[in-house]
Amino acid sequence: MSEVNDRVAQIQAEWARERPELDTSPMGVIGRLHRLASFLREELVALYARHGLGEGDFDVLAALRRAGAPFERAPKDLAAHTMVTTGAMTKRIDRLEAAGLVDRRASEVDGRGRVVALTARGLEVIDAAFAEHLDNERRLLAALSEAEAEQLQALLATWLRSFEGAPAER
Repeated sequence: MSEVNDRVAQIQAEWARERPELDTSPMGVIGRLHRLASFLREELVALYARHGLGEGDFDVLAALRRAGAPFERAPKDLAAHTMVTTGAMTKRIDRLEAAGLVDRRASEVDGRGRVVALTARGLEVIDAAFAEHLDNERRLLAALSEAEAEQLQALLATWLRSFEGAPAER
């Protein structure tokens, strides 16, 4: 174990004392990622709230914005792009529609289908929130050098591919 002095290291030391026959090194990675995820989520959610959005709201507006003009997708596609169920997506769309950030209408391609589109106000909100989001992410990464951030990104991408089933690049 490295000479890191944080809460995870303290937990590992306690386990080493109580169960010295067990290798607690995986906790060094998983525990720190878990704690970082909690801290990062708090920072991200606070930013979304400043724009009147919840985490799910931001995800939906961002997915619509990424679609390009006319900034619309079918609810099923939105669910796939935000990795939530269609039921959860319906609740998000209802909330965003009530706030005047999206419109829901019949699809011009498939008369039975529905389309969700950003309103002018929705576009304004997501553009402002996303620009601030990127600044916030840069701030959150400031403890790492550019090279460290690139290395961490590559390592995490490799690890994530092992869960998502995409082929690893080496």
